[in-house]
Formats: sequence, structure tokens, C-alpha cells
Amino acid sequence: MIAIRKAVLLALYGAGTVTALTPYISFAQNTPVTDNATESTTATVTVSVVGSRRANSSSTNTPLPVDFISLSKVAEQGGQFDLAQTLQYLSPSFNSTRQTGADGADLIDSAALRGLGSDQTLVLVNGKRRHTTALVNLFGARNRGNTGTDLNAIPMMAISNVQILRDGAAAQYGSDAIAGVMDIGLKKSLGCEAVFGYSQYSVGDGKSYLPSAYCGVGIGNQGVLGITVEYNDRGRSNRAEPGDLRTIGDTKVQGSTVYLNGELPNGEGNKFYFTLGAQHRKASSAAWGRNGTDDIPSRNSAAMYPNGFVPYINGEINDVYGTAGYRWQLGEWTADLSQTYGYNELMYNISNTLNASIANKDLLAGGKGISPSSFDAGGFSFSQATTNLDFSRFYSGFMNGVNFAFGGEYRRENYKISAGEPGSYIDADGVGFGGNAGSQGFPGFQQADRTNQSRNSIAAYVDVETDISKQFKVQTAIRAEHYSDFGSTLTGKLAGSYQLTDSTMLRGSLSTGFRAPSLQQVYFSSTFTDFIGGVPTDVVLAPNGGTVANAAGIPKLKEEKSKNYSFGITLKPSNTFAITADVYRIDISDRIVLSGRFDSNNYPALGATLGALGVGQAQFFVNSINTKTQGLDLTASHKANLGSGKLSTYLGLNYSKTEVTDVKAPPSLRGFEDVLLSERERLFIEQGGPRLKATLGFDYSQGAWAGDFKIIHFGEQTLGTFSGTAAGVPNAYYAPKTSADTSLTYAFNERTKLTLGVNNIFNVKPSEQNPNETDNGFKYDSVQFGLNGTAYFARLWMKF
Repeated sequence: MIAIRKAVLLALYGAGTVTALTPYISFAQNTPVTDNATESTTATVTVSVVGSRRANSSSTNTPLPVDFISLSKVAEQGGQFDLAQTLQYLSPSFNSTRQTGADGADLIDSAALRGLGSDQTLVLVNGKRRHTTALVNLFGARNRGNTGTDLNAIPMMAISNVQILRDGAAAQYGSDAIAGVMDIGLKKSLGCEAVFGYSQYSVGDGKSYLPSAYCGVGIGNQGVLGITVEYNDRGRSNRAEPGDLRTIGDTKVQGSTVYLNGELPNGEGNKFYFTLGAQHRKASSAAWGRNGTDDIPSRNSAAMYPNGFVPYINGEINDVYGTAGYRWQLGEWTADLSQTYGYNELMYNISNTLNASIANKDLLAGGKGISPSSFDAGGFSFSQATTNLDFSRFYSGFMNGVNFAFGGEYRRENYKISAGEPGSYIDADGVGFGGNAGSQGFPGFQQADRTNQSRNSIAAYVDVETDISKQFKVQTAIRAEHYSDFGSTLTGKLAGSYQLTDSTMLRGSLSTGFRAPSLQQVYFSSTFTDFIGGVPTDVVLAPNGGTVANAAGIPKLKEEKSKNYSFGITLKPSNTFAITADVYRIDISDRIVLSGRFDSNNYPALGATLGALGVGQAQFFVNSINTKTQGLDLTASHKANLGSGKLSTYLGLNYSKTEVTDVKAPPSLRGFEDVLLSERERLFIEQGGPRLKATLGFDYSQGAWAGDFKIIHFGEQTLGTFSGTAAGVPNAYYAPKTSADTSLTYAFNERTKLTLGVNNIFNVKPSEQNPNETDNGFKYDSVQFGLNGTAYFARLWMKF
């Protein structure tokens, strides 16, 4: 079996050096954009391209690298049921990790571009800023210390396409656009369609159901309203060893989503447009298992769980997003006024648990040793309201044409933490009396953690795109932004392209960027229990400006600053073959990271403060490092007739290497740099995702039949351990792994298709490690492509 597998992979890699990849992806500046597989490959569709404010710009004339990913076919036939995992297997520069054993990070998939943090990628919906989540990724999260955007709050059936701008764009769009920008374009087409999906892992668990429907109807005078309704039911999976109390695998998820998207023309190019989406999702993940008598009375009660127990961290997620705007003509100018609002809330309930201090107090008083088995643990919310006013005009009389755009933005944000019920965090029997405080698995947020903080920002920009000649294009932008909590910043960008021949173009860009510290990073506060080498330890994550942070001399958070450089070449020798290659470098200074854990041993001055709080360790968010990211994006696509059918081939590759170039400790922490950024924390930053990812795909269609085959290669990763190399424990090395997916589709007619497929055909899993040294306490973490193994799926699509 291994020999056959290697032979197949070598043959496919060899084919990939000649031709390269997929009907799903069209690359800007290279291939025509089509949303319908039956359209001619030579037809060009004019679209609004992220990174350009030129009205009616086409995907073939922007000087920046933009991936145009049509989701029509994926929504009908794809093997992944959510947006984050779908893009994970389509876009090489995009990474999303479905995690396990990382508490709240299990409930919301984090996503990022080019190996940077999830909060360094800006997400737009129909060109308007989308809000981030209220969650801060902690513990073993791949995007540790980051907030991000919950892409899975948007149903795939509602999406027409996703554009990924692989370039820094803070001067054009503001904060967060250091690694790039994703613009999710929603459908506004007439007609109705529905899909029912089912999947499960080969071992029989993780059963998932996905009924989803879209219907576009006409409104008013040539207006349209697109309505999408979706229900997602994903079953829990478990890869724990037999006899192990742990539950290791996919989080259980149930959720309902509704999205409305439309526009109403008002004559002469004027129109009112709107988007409204809401999702309610319940998710449940498993914490570490507590043993039986070994954990009595500190973490367990013999009267409740004599054989041990697994606490479940249950999250109730509410996400709301809405935009209303009006676009109109002012003579030769196009004006656009819009209001966008986003809200994300995550509330926790911990079940199958206990507060050991309550149980121990009951036992000492002559009772059985009983505690409540579930607790409301509190939670947090984040809201963002953004007002935009933009103006744009194209002047044809200057050089070969120039597009001039300017505008302003006002944004207000709010972050709240709500306390849980007292039983979720109190120490009922007193500090040091045997029973540990709080609900096991996830202690609730305390009254001292409560916060309700807001800020606002105002920005102005100028964006100019100039056609110097038919061959030479230049794009410039400058943006000034002021935040009420940390001050002002100014960013700029210069980009250009030169058409050497009809088939060859050079392109490049220079830009500066920034990312404002999120309110979540500034004000998050929590006391939690972590397991270090199998030993439970209470840890406080102290808010910026709080007692512990001030005692440690942690300064006020400020913005991250970046410098982006890129240079690339595109080759299009024919309408059926295209290649792009872009090298880039991103330097980030004053990057905000989650510090290592300080305690009375490695920082004695904090000992008294930590002791008074009854915790063993403390962490902080701090502007403490500079990083350098260098990489290469390579894409190639080819279409050809093969026999009586058509073959599409695609190759996409991203190599990205991030290095910490400097650790900048505040004056009070100098000499403690190895604690401020421990080896383990450094590796989270440098190798939280694989440095290399490549996708090679083949799609063949003939008559009513269509087949798809993809190979996905993930490079090696090295992650830290709890003990560390200083204690003689080697880092966790995850060898390169290659997976493959396949599917077969039969079209009964133009309105009905059935797809059957297999993901991870060869049942590939990460390299095994010492469970006592991994973040999730299992023999491997959720790296590369997860840990569940082979999955089968089916999709039935109908149009009516």
C-alpha cells in the first residue's frame, strides 16, 4: 500500500511540473474570471477587484496579486462543509486549523494568510469591513494571542466568490491588512438552488449534515434579493486511545444561519444596497480528563465521579452582520455612503464538571461531597460600527488615464466581558484547603474580569491609479488614521506593473502598514487552569493596565507597524495556460504577542502579587518582538481537451518563513527575555502553521460525469514542548505530510447533481509525540491537516 501510494504521488507531482490546477480558482492578471463552468474559457467577466478602487476594473489589469476563487462549484460538490476548511484546501497562502484541546479556540476556526497571525488579515464582505470575533485564541491555539474573523459564520451557499489580495494594504483599507485582504462577494443572482451534504469519518464518527438553500428573487424595478438559509449539524469525533478519559477530535456543532443580500437600482447608475446576516451556533469541546481517586479532593469528588470525568466546554455563539449603503453619481464622480455593523458574542456553559472546593466544603461539613455539575461561566462580546464615505472618478485625458479616489471612515468598537455565576469561580473551602476553585475544565470569568470598554477611530485616504502608458501602470495610496486610545498613524503604498510583452508582465509593490491593538488584547482578563506536563496549574492572564501587568512593568499597548515588499512576474502564453510567481518580505515591528508565563521562580518580584491572587503563573499581552517574514507564491493553471472531455489542472504553492529578529523587553523585564518570549512561544509565532503548503489538482469532465482529484502537501513544523529543550526535552518535530482528496459527480440533468467523495484517502496523520509535552495532551496536536483521518462525503445539489 505504501509503495502504491508513493508511486501515485510521484506520478502526480511529475504531471504537476508540466501543467497546473483547478476549475475552482482563477488568478487575477492571468486567467479570465468565469462563474459558470459552461461558459467559454475565453470570456472575460468584469468584476470589482479587491485592492483597486477603479470603477469597472477587470481582474486582469491590477498590478497586485489577487486570487479569484469561485465558490459556485465548491458549494455544489465540495467535500468541506464550511468556508474556512474549504479555503484551507484551495488557497496555498491561506491556513485554517480545526483544533482540539484548546478551549475556546476549539469553537471558532482561526484563519490567516502567509503564516502570519489571524488578526493581521483583513476580511471584507462585498468590499466592506467585517468584524472580528470576541474570542482571543489562547492555550494551544495556532494563532496564539490573536483575534480573528469567524469565516464559518457565512454560509458557502451565500457566496459567489472570494478574492484574496496577497499584499499589504493598510494604506488602502486600514488596520489589520498587513498580510493581505480577503473580500467575500455574496450572491445576487436570480433563481433558487439547494444542497444536502452528509459526511463522516471512516471510523464511523463525526457525522455531519448540511442542508442549505439559496433563492434570488426580483424586487422593485430590476432589483434583486438573495436569501440563504443553512443548518449545520457536525458530530463529535474522538481519537483518544482506548481507556483514555480524553475526547480528542472535532468539536460538536449545531448552528442555523440566515443571510440576505441585495440591491435596488434607482436610475442613472444609482442604487441602494444591503446585506444582513445572522447566525446562532452551539458548540461543545472537551477539556482534559480528570482522573478518579488520583484527583480527589483537588479536582474531583468520589461521590460524583469515582472513575474520573471529562468536562465539556460548551459555547453559544451569536454573530450578526449588516451593511446598508447608497451609491450614486455626482456628475463624473461616483459616491458611496455606507453603514456597517457587526456583533459577535460567545457565552460559555461548562457541563459534566464540578467545583471541587464546593464539593470538599460539603464533605468537610458532613455531606457526601457534592457540587453542581454544570455552570454558567460567563463570556464576552465584541461589536463594531463602521461608517464609510468614498468618492472615485476616472480621468481619461491624463496620460493613458488616471483614477482618483478619496474618502473617510469612522469606526466605533466595544468589548465586554461578563462574569459567570459565583459557583463557576469561587474557592468555597478557602485557599489551600484541598478543593481547587472554579468549574473544572474552564473556570468562569470573575467579577474582577468584567469589563465594558469602547474606542473610536477616524481615517482619511487618497488612492490614485495611473496608466502611465499602455504597458506601465502605477498605483499610489496614503492613509491617515487616529485612534482614541493610542494616537495616530500614517501609512503609504506604491505599486506598479509593466507589460513586457503580450504574455509577460512584471509587478511589484512597496508599502507601510499597521495593526491597532485589539480591544480584546488590551482588556482580556481571565484566571484558568492549564495542565503542564500533566500537572494542573492555575494561570492568570492579566489585562493591560491592570494590577499584575503594572506590577510587572508592562507598558500600554501600541500599534504594530509593518513594511511590505513584493516583486512578481506573470506569464500567459495562451488563453489556456498561465503562471505567476511572487516573492515577498514583511517586516513587522512592535508585534503584539502573548508573553510566556511568569511565576515566583523566574520573576521573584511578582511572587507576592501572584500569591495574593492565589495563582501560580501570569501572562500578558505586550509589544515585545520584531519579525521578518519572507516567502514565495507560485501558481500555474492549464486547461486542455483530453479525449472527448476537458481537463483542468492547477498548481498552487506558498512558502513562507517567519523569524523573530528581536525581543524588546520593557525596562522592568530586561534580563527576562527568555521568559517574555520563551522558546515555546517563539515557535508558535514562527511555525504555528506549516512553512510550505502546495496544492495540485485535476478536474476532468465528460458528458454527465465529472471527476476531481487533489493532492495537498503540508511542510514540516517544529513546535515547542511544555518542558522545553532547557530541560532536555527535544522540540516536537512534525514531518512533512501529503494528503489526497477525490470525488465523482454525476449530473442527472442540468438541475440535479450527485457527488460522492473521499477526503484524506491515505488516512494520513501527524507525527506522533510525547502526550505529556503536547498542548492538547494527545500524541499529536492539530497541526497541518488535523488528526481525524479519512472521511467520506456525499452532496446532492438541485436547482429549481
